[in-house]
Amino acid sequence: MTPSIPPPHGNRTGGRRRAGFGVLLAAALGLAIAGCSSSDEDEYIERSVSELYNNAMDELAQENYVDAAKLFDEVERQHPYSVWASKAQLMAAFSYYQDNKYDEAINALDRFIELHPGNRDVAYAYYLKGLSYYERISDVRRDQKMTVNARQSLEEVVQRFPDSKYARDARLKLDLTTDHLAGKEMAVGRFYLERGHYLAAINRFRTVIEEYQTTSHTPEALHRLVEAYLALGIEDEAKATAAVLGHNFPGSEWYIDSYELLTGRDIRPEADEDSWIGRVWNSLT
Repeated sequence: MTPSIPPPHGNRTGGRRRAGFGVLLAAALGLAIAGCSSSDEDEYIERSVSELYNNAMDELAQENYVDAAKLFDEVERQHPYSVWASKAQLMAAFSYYQDNKYDEAINALDRFIELHPGNRDVAYAYYLKGLSYYERISDVRRDQKMTVNARQSLEEVVQRFPDSKYARDARLKLDLTTDHLAGKEMAVGRFYLERGHYLAAINRFRTVIEEYQTTSHTPEALHRLVEAYLALGIEDEAKATAAVLGHNFPGSEWYIDSYELLTGRDIRPEADEDSWIGRVWNSLT
């Protein structure tokens, strides 16, 4: 039996650049060690681990990120078995990240994670990798590979280190990546709908409902499904979808539009600015 379509009610409801440098630098400085002051010697001349590391930290503090990364890499090259070699790997990745060299940062982080899976800073490595993808999320009209990668990396942070100080921020950023992916599906679905490719449009809108139903795009996706089903003459499916929309988002503008499509009745109040209900309605919409 086809679900009944209740009349709309209620009020209409509407639903980065990088993490702060101070926060990341504070984590970075926590890896610093005491040692010799900087040297003017050529960087390829063998030097002590403390000299190399602290010179690298000096370059980082002065925002000379490429030079800092090279010096951190040199720590590992010259002193691969020292306790500071792993820390230098992570700091090199951080330096690349600060210089927007995200691919280099990810490569360094992957190597760190592979070599030091039990390191106390591995949670930060996963988090920084997620940020290196997250910073490159593009407009929904473009390819969303970076968004997918960001989502996967941030999910790893939450799943592997749920109690870490990085998990909370990762969860917040996951909400954006999920909404972004849903937005991409909506953009493609609208494209197909406008051109009369109704089955292709339905597949996109169903993806939003099935995979991204907690996002702000869900009410519109349901309404667009009603439009597509009616265009194909599948009225029972249109009514069933509208019933779901009405049950979950009874006061939304999208349900009001769907209700009008199915019944021919526009239940919006007259836009009479002198009337009380008109003023209230306009303030909500």
